[in-house]
Amino acid sequence: MMRRWLRWRDAAHYLGVGALRGFGSLWLFAALMLVGASAAVGVGWLLAPRARAALRGWAGRERARVEARTGRAVPEGPLPRAACWLALDGTAGLITSAFGAVLPLAALNSLLVPAYWWVAPADDPVGAPWPVTSWGWAATMPLAAALYLGLAWALLPWLADRHARVARWLLAPGKRVALSRRVAELTASRAEALEAHGAELRRIERDLHDSTQNRLVAVVMHLGIAERALRRDPDSALPLVLRARDAAGDALSGLRGVVRQIYPPVLAEQGLDGAVAGLVADCGVPCTLTTEGVGRAPAAVESAAYFVIAEALTNIGKHSGAERASVRMAKADKLVIEIGDDGRGGAAEGGGSGLAGIRRRVGAFDGTTTVSSPVGGPTLVRVELPCAS
Repeated sequence: MMRRWLRWRDAAHYLGVGALRGFGSLWLFAALMLVGASAAVGVGWLLAPRARAALRGWAGRERARVEARTGRAVPEGPLPRAACWLALDGTAGLITSAFGAVLPLAALNSLLVPAYWWVAPADDPVGAPWPVTSWGWAATMPLAAALYLGLAWALLPWLADRHARVARWLLAPGKRVALSRRVAELTASRAEALEAHGAELRRIERDLHDSTQNRLVAVVMHLGIAERALRRDPDSALPLVLRARDAAGDALSGLRGVVRQIYPPVLAEQGLDGAVAGLVADCGVPCTLTTEGVGRAPAAVESAAYFVIAEALTNIGKHSGAERASVRMAKADKLVIEIGDDGRGGAAEGGGSGLAGIRRRVGAFDGTTTVSSPVGGPTLVRVELPCAS
């Protein structure tokens, strides 16, 4: 019951604001028509940039309202579609929103009719759904209020949903534009994936060259010296063999480190939950972990999620000045990761923040990265990774 009440309240608020915005849309549409008509004499061309900016801003605020109502992103569409929405919102949208917003007010007015009748002059009937000319008629007003409330209870969520659906259809780009944008996004994502893959290969090559290869060379050198010593003085060869063994152990440790950076063994052993729990425990800032049905995911997705969280927690420890941090993971058709902190905020891509690397890593899976970090904090990094069950 509480959920339905909240849904009804949100619908009433949406329609009430929609009615006020409908009047604004009507006036803005009239102003745009005036600008268009004045273009014939040359004056309108001077006002056209401001008119386009006003339309774009007004439509952008409506998109934000629709996104909040539907929970789905509404990408910006072309201006002609926004103009069509403006005309519809200032007419049919205004009527629909006003009708929905008036129903609760009509119910309240009906409840107050007996009080109006009590203070009104005896020969002055009170207007209501029907004229009230006696206490008998005034006593029927609670019934009218109940009818209004029943209509409002049944219609407001439906009206708000239809209003938002039509606005979303008009304000979003058409199928052809959406398809072309999607192709561009996939092309950019593929380029980022190739760039990230190349950078990863270069990093692995560098780590192998700078660490493991040098240690293996040291092993070969120690063994060569030990071989010569063995021929001259067998007793002096043992320390050299021990050094070669130690160098081989160092090389093996370095090689394991490189392997861990490719795919951490802890993911295979403990799954993403356990691996991230280890990252949270090692975080330099007190950090909490919340998981909701994460389970197992494809190895590549788990690896990407692990390194995203590791990079984000490293950023928090180095740059945020935070006292607390949190990691939340949930999985349905997508793996959703939220890393937050109460630090100074102002995080931006570049400057060694690691956010660009996170975005590239996630983009390689056609995922999304959203960063909210106002100056003064808090900071929240939200990552969505497509993931097959």
